[in-house]
Amino acid sequence: RRGESQGTVVAGGNGSGNRLDQLSSPAYVFVDRDHSVYVSDWDNHRVMKWVEGAKQGIVVAGGQGKGNGLTQLSYPYGVVVDQLGTVYVADAGND
Repeated sequence: RRGESQGTVVAGGNGSGNRLDQLSSPAYVFVDRDHSVYVSDWDNHRVMKWVEGAKQGIVVAGGQGKGNGLTQLSYPYGVVVDQLGTVYVADAGND
């Protein structure tokens, strides 16, 4: 089957940056059963969640700068969310 000829922006789309409506080097995407989109935002050291139809994302992991503290990530790569909503992140800079 052939896909759509035009895509739909569901996260970011407002240039590179660190606002809640921006991403900087997004690395991985996960879509849950509620159609929320999770994006590992590599250069912003955070994981964002975009609820279907939202104009801004929500920081669900990291977002407090690069580091190894409980509220920090360092180059998050993969992201998976289980059925209970627990977010699992492969944090490349914190081997």
